[in-house]
Amino acid sequence: MKALVVSSNNSIKIIEKPVPELGDHEVLVKIHAAALNRRDQWIREGKYPDIVPGTTLGSDGAGVVDSTFSNTDKKWQGREVIINPNIGWGEDPNCQSPDYKILGMPVDGTMAEYVRVPKHRLIEKPPHLTFEQAAALPLAGLTAFRALFRYMKITNGTRVLISGFGGGVGQFAGLFALHAGAEVYATSGNPEVLEKAVRLGVAGTYDYHEEKWFSKALEDSGGFDLIIDSAGGDQINSLIKALAPGGKIVFYGATNGLPQNINMYHMFWKQVALQGTTMGNDEEFKQMVKFVNEHKIEPIIGSVRTFENAVASFDEMKTGNRFGKSVLTF
Repeated sequence: MKALVVSSNNSIKIIEKPVPELGDHEVLVKIHAAALNRRDQWIREGKYPDIVPGTTLGSDGAGVVDSTFSNTDKKWQGREVIINPNIGWGEDPNCQSPDYKILGMPVDGTMAEYVRVPKHRLIEKPPHLTFEQAAALPLAGLTAFRALFRYMKITNGTRVLISGFGGGVGQFAGLFALHAGAEVYATSGNPEVLEKAVRLGVAGTYDYHEEKWFSKALEDSGGFDLIIDSAGGDQINSLIKALAPGGKIVFYGATNGLPQNINMYHMFWKQVALQGTTMGNDEEFKQMVKFVNEHKIEPIIGSVRTFENAVASFDEMKTGNRFGKSVLTF
């Protein structure tokens, strides 16, 4: 089978690999579509811990169960499925275990014609989704779902700001919040992204390059109950100022690095909170797919390429010149 792997010098290439042999309670999924995440590009650039050369990349995938190891699992054969990329979350729903991993490094991932996974990693694909849309969902969708719904009850009128709407997680967070009835706002440094956010139903948008953008956001919204952020850095103090009393910032990344300081005066006076998060547990993955199915949510797809053109999708991700998930088809 063909598989996209990372080599010893952190370059990526398509090679031939044997079709995986199954063990007890494992299934073989014929991949129809796989989606890229920033994580894959970071692995390509050597910026990810514990990179194992020769590993098949990819956390996100959807396809059809080709075969099963045990006859008791035959009910899965032929089903259209999404693969849950979590490995070893552990018993505590609040935090992943020290042994937690994500499919695609160091375990072979979804960017191959076939992938072997335990049967409990499967969930049926919502019928309204294409394979391309379903493949775009797992990692970014799960991260957004947990960030939105674990730490605050989203109801009609909850004021939510998505900081950095151009990213995959940010777009899912926006879609999920809108379908939950929230009043959604968004920031981006790209005017085209902000225009697309408005077309999706976002109530207000702000260019974070503009000085004092947060003052306008605070004026428009009256203060945010929840802010979802991936950037970190010194802008965290602007986000704190934009919170309503009792509000919360949930962050899942720090692409701008660490802040030089945090305005603790504003935090304790407004009684606000900073909450870190990453990915989500298996129950949240089920809830996320159920939410997508019930609300008939369709992930935003930025580009679709054949597997043979995978490197071009990685190059496009590196430049950041795309809105929506990049998907490979087989």
